[in-house]
Amino acid sequence: MSPTRNDLALETRAAIVGLLNQRLADTIDLYNQLKQAHWNVKGPHFIALHQLFDELAGHALPWADDLAERTVQLGGIAEGTTQVVAQRSTLAAYPVAMLDGGDHLARVAAALASYAAATRRAIDAADQAGDKDTADLLTGISRGADKDLWFVEAHLHGR
Repeated sequence: MSPTRNDLALETRAAIVGLLNQRLADTIDLYNQLKQAHWNVKGPHFIALHQLFDELAGHALPWADDLAERTVQLGGIAEGTTQVVAQRSTLAAYPVAMLDGGDHLARVAAALASYAAATRRAIDAADQAGDKDTADLLTGISRGADKDLWFVEAHLHGR
């Protein structure tokens, strides 16, 4: 941990840095999964899904940046390399050979639901550790992930 004048206890900051790096890994994986869907979707609703997946991927990038910057603010090191993300992500692996729009919707919905649930658990952990700022940051991300899930699930209605 780097020295900082942040008044959170070192033990708290160290715990939150671990939590933030886990959220960072999942966020980068979520971004990559959304781009995988964006690039490869096929079917009768191609353009709508192509644009939706790209828009949602655009939401994940600022989340990743905010998580990484909070990590460094607390004296930690943001660990967002491909190798670290591959080792740490808790999201289910995304099938690379999938093409059907409905299949992509179902997988993206599952990834968003898992991501949102893990983010809510992280909110509780940050709050219990006494870091209201990180809890607030994660709350904003949670709201965004829930909204994104709503958009995806709207496409799944009746399936």
